[in-house]
Amino acid sequence: MLNFDIQSTEFWDPQATRKEVSRVFEVCHGCTLCHTLCPSFVSLFQMVDENFGEVDSLKDEQLKHVVDQCYQCKLCYAICPYVPPHEWEIDFPRTMMRANLVDARRRGARLADRLFGDTDLVGGLASWAAPLVNWANRNPFLRGLMEKFLGVHRDRLLPTFHAETFAKWLRKRPALPKGSGEEKAALFYTCTVNYNEPEIGKAAVGVFEKNGIECVVPEQQCCGLPFLDGGLVDRAMKKIESNVASLSKAVRQGYKIVVPSASCSYMLKQDYPRFLPTDDSRLVAASTYDLSEYLVKVHEKGKLDLGFSEKIGKVRYHQPCHLKAQNIGFKAQELMELIPGAEVSRMQCCSGHDGSWSVKKENFEASMKVGKPLFKFMKTEDACAVTDCPLSAVQVQQGTGKKPVHPIVVMARAYGLDVGKPD
Repeated sequence: MLNFDIQSTEFWDPQATRKEVSRVFEVCHGCTLCHTLCPSFVSLFQMVDENFGEVDSLKDEQLKHVVDQCYQCKLCYAICPYVPPHEWEIDFPRTMMRANLVDARRRGARLADRLFGDTDLVGGLASWAAPLVNWANRNPFLRGLMEKFLGVHRDRLLPTFHAETFAKWLRKRPALPKGSGEEKAALFYTCTVNYNEPEIGKAAVGVFEKNGIECVVPEQQCCGLPFLDGGLVDRAMKKIESNVASLSKAVRQGYKIVVPSASCSYMLKQDYPRFLPTDDSRLVAASTYDLSEYLVKVHEKGKLDLGFSEKIGKVRYHQPCHLKAQNIGFKAQELMELIPGAEVSRMQCCSGHDGSWSVKKENFEASMKVGKPLFKFMKTEDACAVTDCPLSAVQVQQGTGKKPVHPIVVMARAYGLDVGKPD
């Protein structure tokens, strides 16, 4: 049965892990509800069928192939009829995560996983030399070297780095919004916003200020998800423990934790209590909100300023996988539809980026196939493209040439605020 206790010896036992993987695969093959959901299921069902339905006949390398193709979108969990508390306790994405962590501990982490997992180190260095790094990321010769030595596909668009990170911008700002104290938000701004999309953080602060929401920015690090993607659980735990200590303190001071990135808010809500099962981590999880989710709650209390001065017109909105997996509905769409004249069309599907998965040369082509339906939906000249996920925005830009903006940027523009406007 499902075991996700990283402190237990069974969790790290390769044979016990293989047994659990085979059990989950057996149930999935008998169901096939997810048969075209992602490359993992396509490969799994094909290989099991070729072995006359015998999951136990699959070789270790075949199991690993399915594990490697899982990019942790969580969509299968959202539709699976056998998730806990069902007696079968099927959790496909966490079973794949366990298998990846066990394999990484056995073989050792690769240089690329160690490097790209440390987003705080890489982001800090890259922002210090942002113009040079951005040039290097577009240089064909250097991209060829990156593909050869780091496994980064030469055609993959990489996020842009900024010399003025969101944290640096904050330090220059005279003060954060004080508000009336009735609404209090602790902004967990995420490493992607800090180093690659600071306008999202600026827009969030501007919208908080417009609405009289008191805002603080607790001490924080990357949520730890990139390290988990690379199998570096020990390094991820250091991030998790540090963030829980800081964020739980803010919660006890009356603040709600507000996160502008779906992957990071999912991590705080769902995975922190699993990796660190303490009262503080559970407190953090229970007090964490996606940014749009939080603002909709403010509106439901009758406290959201509806004095929008700018129109946004037609919107093509993509709800990311990790937001759908949170089971909170369509909060960003609800928020944007409060703007007079807004016409919001929504699509729920995977962009195919999924953290570092699509960056790897062996996965890039598959990632573009996964994202093809979304590219078709977003590729329109007369609408504003919007997504809550900054990495999905990069993937859509890769597929369409047009980069979507975050819903909070749409809000800031509708308020007529200077922050969040295009350069």
